[in-house]
Parts: sequence; C-alpha cells; structure tokens
Amino acid sequence: MVGQRFLEALAAQGVTERARVVVLCEEPRPAYDRVQLTSYFSGTTPEGLALAEEGFLARHGIELHLGDPAVDVDRAARTVTARSGAVHRYDTLVLATGSYPFVPPVPGSDSTGCFVYRTIEDVLAIEDYARGARTGVVVGGGLLGLEAAGALQGLGLATHVVEFNPRLMALQVDEGGGAALRRTLEGRELTVHTGAAGKEIRTGPDGAVTGMLLSDGEELATDMVVFSAGVRARDQLARACGLATGERGGVAVDAYCRTDDPRVYAIGECARAADGTVYGLVAPGYEMAETAARAIAEQTPGAQVTGGRRTFTGADTSTKLKLLGVDVASFGDAHGTAEGALDVVYSDSRAGVYKKLVVGPDGTLLGGVLVGDAEAYGMLRPLTGSVPPAPPESLVLPAGAGAPAALGPAALPDEAVVCNCHGVDAGAVRAALGEHGCADVPAVKRCTKAGTGCGSCVKLLGQLVDAELEAGGVTVDKGLCGCFSHTRAELYEIVRALRVTSFTALVDGHGREAARGEDGCEVCKPVVASILASLAPSIGAEGHVLAGEQAALQDTNDHFLANIQRNGSYSVVPRIPGGEITPQKLITIGEVARDFGLYTKVTGGQRIDLFGARVDQLPEIWGRLVEAGFESGHAYGKALRTVKSCVGQTWCRYGVQDSVRMAIRLELRYRGLRSPHKLKSAVSGCARECAEAMGKDFGVIATSTGWNLYVGGNGGATPRHADLLAQDLDDERLIQLTDRFLMFYIRTADRLERTSAWLERIDGGLEHVRDVVVHDSLGIGDELEALMAAHVTHYRDEWAETLADPAKLSRFVSFVNAPGTPDPSVRFVAEREQIRPDLTLLSGPDIPVRTGTAPALEGSTAR
Repeated sequence: MVGQRFLEALAAQGVTERARVVVLCEEPRPAYDRVQLTSYFSGTTPEGLALAEEGFLARHGIELHLGDPAVDVDRAARTVTARSGAVHRYDTLVLATGSYPFVPPVPGSDSTGCFVYRTIEDVLAIEDYARGARTGVVVGGGLLGLEAAGALQGLGLATHVVEFNPRLMALQVDEGGGAALRRTLEGRELTVHTGAAGKEIRTGPDGAVTGMLLSDGEELATDMVVFSAGVRARDQLARACGLATGERGGVAVDAYCRTDDPRVYAIGECARAADGTVYGLVAPGYEMAETAARAIAEQTPGAQVTGGRRTFTGADTSTKLKLLGVDVASFGDAHGTAEGALDVVYSDSRAGVYKKLVVGPDGTLLGGVLVGDAEAYGMLRPLTGSVPPAPPESLVLPAGAGAPAALGPAALPDEAVVCNCHGVDAGAVRAALGEHGCADVPAVKRCTKAGTGCGSCVKLLGQLVDAELEAGGVTVDKGLCGCFSHTRAELYEIVRALRVTSFTALVDGHGREAARGEDGCEVCKPVVASILASLAPSIGAEGHVLAGEQAALQDTNDHFLANIQRNGSYSVVPRIPGGEITPQKLITIGEVARDFGLYTKVTGGQRIDLFGARVDQLPEIWGRLVEAGFESGHAYGKALRTVKSCVGQTWCRYGVQDSVRMAIRLELRYRGLRSPHKLKSAVSGCARECAEAMGKDFGVIATSTGWNLYVGGNGGATPRHADLLAQDLDDERLIQLTDRFLMFYIRTADRLERTSAWLERIDGGLEHVRDVVVHDSLGIGDELEALMAAHVTHYRDEWAETLADPAKLSRFVSFVNAPGTPDPSVRFVAEREQIRPDLTLLSGPDIPVRTGTAPALEGSTAR
C-alpha cells in the first residue's frame, strides 16, 4: 500500500516523466488494500481490493515485476538482484518491503492447518481449508487478530481468540475498553481467552491440527490455527547490505526517510522513523511515502516539486474501525501516560458502550478510548491538544442524557487535522473555501486531497464545508435537486401526511417556484416515483410503476420492467423464493431460453437470469413465465431482490432452524417493496453462515433458540458487515422487527442510499435505529407495521398486471416509429466481434461469430 502511494506521489511530482521507475514485487498481484482484507469474506473480490486505477502504471511508464522480489542489494555497485536472477541498476533505491507476521515459537506451528493472516493468498488458503473445518483458533487479540476471528466466524467456524495480554487490543484500549469489547464479542458467540498463550499445537496421525494446549493448562479442540500475534519489520535486505537498523528491527531513517546511505530510502512498516518508532498503520506510511517522493523529486532535474510533507518526524496513531460489528476507536494519549493526566469515563455495560477521555490539568484534551459508540471520534480527534468548547464530562454522555448538542465543526481550530491520510487540517479546508474558490466537498477534495484516502473523514469534511459556507453567508442547499428544496425524507413525509398521489401535485404544491408546472428532472422523478410506489396502498395511489403519470417518472429499467444490459438488450429475472424451484419450472426456463436464444446464468442470489432479450420479446417471454407460475424478480427496480438461503435443518447436519421456509416467507412478504435503493437479504440456518447473511441489507442467522436479526450490511464498493439489531427472536417477533426496520429505512433514507450508508449517516446510528425499531422509542411502531401490512395486502405482480393491460404493453416495441409488426427487412443476428461503434457490419467467412450474446442489427433500417 505504501509502495503504491509512493509511486502516485512520484508521478504527481513529475519524476516518472524523467526517470525510469522499476518495481520489484514479491506477491503475484499489484498493490491492494490490505486494510480491507477481511472484506474478501463478505464478497469483495481480490480485484476489488486493487489500489491502482486501471492504466496507472502504463500511463506513467512504471515497470512492475510481479512475483520477482529483490534478494540482494549491492550498494557499492548500486544494483539490485531479483529472485529471477535479473540485475537492476539504480540511482535511488526505495525499500517499501513492509512487515511479516510474527509466529510465536509454539511447537507444531508449522503443521497442516496453521496459517498467518496477511495477504490475499493467506485468506484464499484459509477459506479453502475452512471448508473442512468446524472450529478455529486465532492467536492474537489485536486489530488483525480480531479481523481474522471475524473472518473465521463468517466462514461458519466456532471461533476462539487467544491473547497473551490481559485484555483485547491492549495497544489501543485500556482495561475498561477491553472489558466492554470482550463482553460484546462474547455476546456474539466468540470465545475469548486472555492472559494465555499457545504452548503446543496438537496434531493427528496425518500431521494436521487437532487442538491447541494453552499456557494456563486449558486445551482447545480445533481444526485450524491462525497466527495474528503482531508483525516484524522486513529489514533483512537492509541488514544484509549493511544499512543501519534499530535494535528491535526496522531500517533507520532520518526525517526525509533516508537511510545512512543517501541513495537509499525506506518507507512504511520496514522503516524505523527518526523518532525511533516503527509505525504499523497505513496513514503514517502514506506520509512517509509523500516525504520520500518529495525528497527524491528535489534531487531530480526538471521535476516540479509541489505539495507533500517536507519531513517526517512522527505521526498520529489514532485508530477507528469496526471489529465484528463493534465500533472501536482510540486517539492521542489513550492510556493517560502524560504527567497529571486525568480520566473522564462513561460506561454502560448493558449496552456495551465505554467512553474515556484523557484530559490534562488545564482541561486540554489529550486522548481517548471509545468502544461500542465511536460517533464522536470525528470531532474529538481533531480537538486533541486543545481545550474543547464544552466540559469533557459532557462529551462522553449519550444523546438525551445531558450531553450538549454535537460539537460543531466551527469548534475545530485551524491546526486540527481533519484528514490523517494526507495531513490536511481544518485551516487548509477553510483556505480551499475562502482563497481557492471551492464551493462544495468534491471541489475541496480535489484541492486538498482530504477525504481521498481511507474515507473515514468524509463525514466530518462535509460538516466542516457546510458549516464554513453557512458562516460565510452562503446558503447551503440541502434540497433533493433543482426542483425541490426538500430532502427525500421530507418529501416522503409530505406525500404520506397529505396523501399526495401524483408527481404533478407534489411539484406544483411543494416544488421550487421555477419548477412548478414543469416535468421534473432525472433526479427527482425516479425518487418521487419510488415514494409513490412504496406508499401507494396507504395514500390511495395507483401502485403500478407503469400506470398513468407514473410511467413517465421511471428510469430505463423500470420503464421496461427489465434491466438494460451494456449491449442494449434486456435481462429477464423471474423470482425464485429461497432458491426453491420445481422441475417443471426449471424446464419452462430452459425452454424459454432455448426458444429465444437467451444466455442463462445461475446467480449468487439463487435465481436464474436470462440475458439477451429484445424489448419487443419481453411480453412474450414473460407471458410464458407467468403462465408457468413465475412472477417478477424486480432485478430492475430499487426494491427487494432476493432472500438467499442455505438448506437449513431440513438437510444440513449443522442446521438449527428451517432457513428455507423463513427465507421464502420473508421474500414473499417483501417482494415488490419499493425503497431508496435495492434490498438484499439472506437467512442462514446456523452460525456457519453459509447464506452470507451478514453481508446483506437485512440478514437472519439461526440460533438454537430462535433468530438473530442483522442490518446494514452490503457488498458494494465499500463492503460492510451487518450489525446485530436483535437476537433470539421467535418467528413473529422477527417479522415484526423486520417490518419496522424496512419501513423506517424507507421513511428516512436519502435517495440511492443503501442501508449501510444510511445506518452510518443517521443521527445516533445503530443505537437510535434499535431504540426506534426494537423499543419503539418514537411510538411509531404500529404505524410502520401498518404501512408494511398495506404493502403486503395490496401486492400485485407487475408483469402479470402489465400483460393484462394493452396500454402498458404498447410501450414494448423496438422501434417507436414502427410499433406494429417488426419490419421484415430488419433482421437480428448474433453480435459479431468486429462490429464497429458506428454499426457498420463487416461480413465474410473468416469473421468469428459469438454465440449466446446479444443481438445486433442488420439491414437498411438499422441505420
């Protein structure tokens, strides 16, 4: 990661235009986001973790040699020898070799079934081995150890964590925070052993792991062991070529990241900084990369040196992350080591919340620890080193318990660092707005780079930008679009309360003056269409998306009740609740695909997709599917897609509940439910989690006494594990809480906002949602349930209703100026490899034709 950032900084400084840059990489793939490694287990592909934008290396002429690490450095000859034997000369050498996992000297640690948790290849090996395992042990209860434990749980293994220290995450949290974290994790079926170490790995006759003996005498039966007990700097190359290293490892560098050889630099986890610290976090590594790139650029004739840190003398080691669904953060002097430091503590064992602020005798905020509720981290961390504008004891209280309103961004001093990754402080953000003419967050990002690293500061950045603009007399428009000054949630309330049944009535009565009497825009039309569809049964509106005015509001997919594909054809996705299907229905799908020449694919959501249909074919295809008992799978709409399921207790020897029946019940209940974004769900029949429920917008996992309900997960661009909302529910309580959750989300979310982003944005986060949904703190539980009941009662299959309505069917034509029988002079043929973008067709006996792809046009009318 640090090496990639260094290359980007070199390119930004213009060095790559004037110097040959060669990269020797041990791993078989380009740089990837190791911080997000665990997201692989919730659906992110290795390619999805890639850090470099496509074409970056080629664009800047950077030579990357994968799987060919450096094995020798000759500083006298200024050469590097790679494992392949290739010898590369250098003028400047940069070591970005990172660190390696430390494996304690435990007898048997090299046995089959023992792993480390560091690279993509490691997680691939763990995933493969876990298929035949039931129990796993993670040695190490730090950041990466708990990540590894979460991965094993996600793979369905009963999981133990063994930590030598007396508490988890000993470097980041204090005793109280460690206790709160442990209670919460143990409540999520993770077994924790602290104050103990591995003494011996037990193996069977085949040499594979069967157990682990701990130093306290306890013996754990296990099928696999993952070591995540810390890392060590990879400084072997530096030692071998005589560079100075620290007593406890790490290549010694100065404030410019230079070693004692001025031609050799070291950055990231392999380097011991000028302050004597080996930093194990990505943000300090990025700062070192920027520092080294600038120093090298200053030595490169013709390079344009701009930006970047001039020196690196130390870094902020603040951390905020979510471990197994638990928010954990620490910043500044979290352990109160400064002379005269005082603690201000709030603890709620029942809720699993622990907050501690460390303050100096004069009230200066020195640091803090937050477990279970880290909402205030974004504001508190930048205030470290200053006296907060409110008493510290009030800053740890929960909302509604005497705490002041959330600290406003205006309270941040100019020197408060907003973006750790790029070292951007509040003053730089204010300068971007005042001196450089930036008027919104994207402009500030481009100007300062703030928010373009890990992304954890984006929320605070947005708040600061809005606050500064408003303070400068600029009205910050938070409306949906140019047609409405209201947010989506406000429009939902207007439609619900006033029973508005059409877009025209809404825009004329509540739109901006200039928009009244107009047709709306591409932003507000689908939003209002979704609101009207979700509320239709309750407000007396026509619910079908193609009925009357509603049809004009839809985007391309809803317009034809099908997903348009990249080649202009459409997909057909019938609903298959729970993945359960009869042989006759399978035959029907096969016959339809055969008769219309469609490409078929079994999806990860337990459905069968059919691709390559023309618009005019859709009614005929769906006519046959509806007749066979299928209905719309809503793959085209912002609605419920699928409720995935494992086979549950009916077939699986581990199953403890009937997950298939529950998945079918949920899917049939929420089918057709229109929402701000698509919804995905899953039901797992046991803690092995084969249906991947924790990666879904709402997921259900069976326990021996009922169901656990998880919410807010997704596998999109920023994968997120779902959070536990309620546990050990019976069937009816599960349905009740799911009804409330979905309707509360639909009611309050922003446009195109997934449940994951909504849960992190909404004031109070998960705790507020739990209060509303589980404890009915707002007294709207009955109302939310009634809205869902109305949806269930009035549900009608969109395709069945379309087939019965000639007016709706009239839109399904390939050519709007030839709506009748297709022109016989136009023929649809399989797309050919050599069709150019202008649709000129090249023909001949040697041109290959792909089968199973979308149709292309041929004939004069195609022009």
